[in-house]
Amino acid sequence: MTATDSTERACLVIGAGDGLGAAIARAFAREGLTVCLTRRPRHVAELERTAKAIRAVGGKAHAFGIDAREEGEMIALVDRIEEEIAPLDVVVFNIGANVRFEVTETTARVYQKVWEMAAFAGFVTGREAARVMLPRGRGTILFTGATASVRGRAGFSAFAGAKHALRALAQSLSREVGPKGLHVAHIIVDGAIEGDFSRSNIPDFDRRLANDEILKPDEIARNYVWLHRQERSAWTHEMDLRPWAEQW
Repeated sequence: MTATDSTERACLVIGAGDGLGAAIARAFAREGLTVCLTRRPRHVAELERTAKAIRAVGGKAHAFGIDAREEGEMIALVDRIEEEIAPLDVVVFNIGANVRFEVTETTARVYQKVWEMAAFAGFVTGREAARVMLPRGRGTILFTGATASVRGRAGFSAFAGAKHALRALAQSLSREVGPKGLHVAHIIVDGAIEGDFSRSNIPDFDRRLANDEILKPDEIARNYVWLHRQERSAWTHEMDLRPWAEQW
């Protein structure tokens, strides 16, 4: 029996780091989907630990070390999942690429690399998801945005440019494939997310976390599952998630 003959469904998480990406994978695994997690090859050991932890509690998970900026790798990965694992029902693009450089210190290479990671890779992900979902007339494609998706800050010219581009992609893709049965949503995560990066960069991290002033990955992930389960008569395209104390 091939994967397409099965009643099982798969969820692909592009950028399944130890924080939000792993939480999203766990959330969809609890929904009964087989989760496929990706990070760049040098992180495959950490990725496999996440997959192993999901399997340990009864979920189904596979780890893949790929570079989402490489078109050929993405095409091959989607084809492999469809043929060997299960039809893709959910695809989540969760690559961050959050870097800070003063504009005069932002080289062309830095700007291009951030764009490749946060915008171009999102395009390839969305295109490949649509390619296999459209013939079935169903599926969910979710893009993780950030504060930089809607407003740029000093020092974040590259990141804001890429995230604005990703948001525009999500809008265009939604208008194109939504009427054909695919739910496309863009989630603006507006605030610091619990994890090693925030802990090392926020001086009063522990106090803010205890006071619910830091976004918690598992709570964010619950919203991704909710978006996937929405009825098509009332689909959400854009969602804004922020802690209660976050300023607008």
